[in-house]
Amino acid sequence: MIKKVKHYLENLIEKSTDKTASQKEEQLLENFVQHEYSHNNDWDETTMGNKDDVNNTIYGKINDSINSETKVRKLWPAYLKYSAAACVVAAAGAFFFLKNDPQAKMLAIQTTNTMDSLKLGDGSTIFLAANSQLSYPESFTGDERNVTLLQGNAFFKVAKDPSHPFVIKSGDIKTKVLGTSFHIKLCKENCNVTVVTGKVNVSSAGESVDLLPNEEAVYNNNKLTKQVVSQTILADWYKEDIELNDVKLEEVFTLLRYKYGVTVDLKEDEILNTRLTVYIKNKASLDSILEQINYITNQKFKAYDDIIKTTK
Repeated sequence: MIKKVKHYLENLIEKSTDKTASQKEEQLLENFVQHEYSHNNDWDETTMGNKDDVNNTIYGKINDSINSETKVRKLWPAYLKYSAAACVVAAAGAFFFLKNDPQAKMLAIQTTNTMDSLKLGDGSTIFLAANSQLSYPESFTGDERNVTLLQGNAFFKVAKDPSHPFVIKSGDIKTKVLGTSFHIKLCKENCNVTVVTGKVNVSSAGESVDLLPNEEAVYNNNKLTKQVVSQTILADWYKEDIELNDVKLEEVFTLLRYKYGVTVDLKEDEILNTRLTVYIKNKASLDSILEQINYITNQKFKAYDDIIKTTK
């Protein structure tokens, strides 16, 4: 397994330095290096060297045009001897990578243009929206069950375990629960935590708020606030079959963004206030859903790669 792991990573580096890697492969490699080295709180400089020097060396190796297989192979044994092996696997529209840790094996899942889900060892289920990334341990140890939402959106159904709180780190905030369901939306500008069932505690830099169903915490500009929200469509995007009754088109497009990883580019925003009812099956294609919307709204929406535009 370790040989396959190293080979895959070396292949990614070769493709990156040869400028033959796809954008998603470049992003995967960048995420791996950043996750392994920039966010490693247990870095031992006595054995692993100066952390900044290692980071500079790694990024330099990746970005330089190193076409020699010998040079590429020299990069990994020197540093992965201590940070352990990583496994990068592509499956079911998501990327997984695995590293060895003295205490626990850490896994991560990164979705591309489709959503994915996973069930953790404690029985909790996480639904990851398109273009999102989450890291988690293969098995939980210690007093807390810790996972990290690195980017994107996720819906959590946390198994109850009062003696082991479930903790999600997302950007600068921490969400702590015992057993509940809630949605986290993480982007560069802010982070939102919306509770569907149970009770959730959200904290950041000395601030803390408790949330109940239909309440939401918003972290923006280094400030944490709480607000009341209606039972939002955001809590339904992960379901297998979805029926949206008399909702705004804007809400439908929000769900499509989570489910299919698309964005909407419209010249006129007024159409977004149009109310409609649509039924979205789990395996439905984006084109078939847009056909429904076009029939109801008398518009001509079409997906161009990952962008929905109107041709009318």
